[in-house]
Amino acid sequence: MTQVGIIGSGGYVAGELIRCLVHHPEVKIDFMYSNSQAGKKIAEVHEDLYNCPELTFTNKINSDVDVVFLCLGHGNSSKFLNENSFSDQTKIIDLSNDFRLNDAAHYQGKDFVYGLVELNKHQIKQAKNIANPGCFATAIQLGLLPLAKAGLLQNDVHVNAITGSTGAGQSLSATSHFSWRNNNVSIYKGFKHQHLDEITESVVSLQKRFNNDINFIPVRGDFTRGIFASMYTKCDLTENELIDLYKEFYKDAKFTFINSNTVHLKQVVNTNNCLIQVQKIDNKVLITSALDNLLRGAAGQAIQNMNIMLGLDETTGLNFKANYY
Repeated sequence: MTQVGIIGSGGYVAGELIRCLVHHPEVKIDFMYSNSQAGKKIAEVHEDLYNCPELTFTNKINSDVDVVFLCLGHGNSSKFLNENSFSDQTKIIDLSNDFRLNDAAHYQGKDFVYGLVELNKHQIKQAKNIANPGCFATAIQLGLLPLAKAGLLQNDVHVNAITGSTGAGQSLSATSHFSWRNNNVSIYKGFKHQHLDEITESVVSLQKRFNNDINFIPVRGDFTRGIFASMYTKCDLTENELIDLYKEFYKDAKFTFINSNTVHLKQVVNTNNCLIQVQKIDNKVLITSALDNLLRGAAGQAIQNMNIMLGLDETTGLNFKANYY
């Protein structure tokens, strides 16, 4: 049985990670580290886990666990690794943005592989450390990578993507209170979102001469979870050619599906799936992608990476379905 630890166990992503791992047939949670929640029962923080009375937060780590998940805020994972060490056999899966970019992937003798399975599955199999992709980045990359692989991103790309309030994390801010977020929509970090760098690096890894802009408008939604992204660019292929291209690219993907019908967010919330629809309208290709930001965009993808690193079927512990209504 694989022993796992979770660092930063009190937030939304960590809660989702715990919910998945307590049902994972090949995993046992060894510790859940949280300075702010140490000594509390898990159900005092993640109240739906009332059926796990044996799980308690701690401020101690076991440096010999098989796998450790870092569920810390951006910039805090590197700080934590500066102050704490794990055995050479411990696999690290980081869910912050600290190690996602090429120039940050080597840290204190550790090499972090970018954990987008559809892009780097072979490298993930051999990896000891994973930089889990961002939630927006996952939705947008899965929409664009088949075009990049075919060398078809010859013009600027335009992206609009809306995310649920859980994407902002658990800590309250002026834009995350219910009274502000409910019945409200707004743009933030237009053209400057931090996930753009990892998106661009992945595109360039497949299309070396990509030198166009990815114009990304992120939107705060008034729902709890999920990301719905639409992206378009000029393209000469027919719709049928594009659909065939996408189906071929994702033919071995376990959680990414090409949908011939209109994509709805409800189809993917509470799953590890990403749904993609491809349409040709005049001289443009329109790609729509939808996923759950807490699962496919974070905790579920982290477990998928863990499964691959451990030689398990990547779907292990992730075969749950959405509550559609």
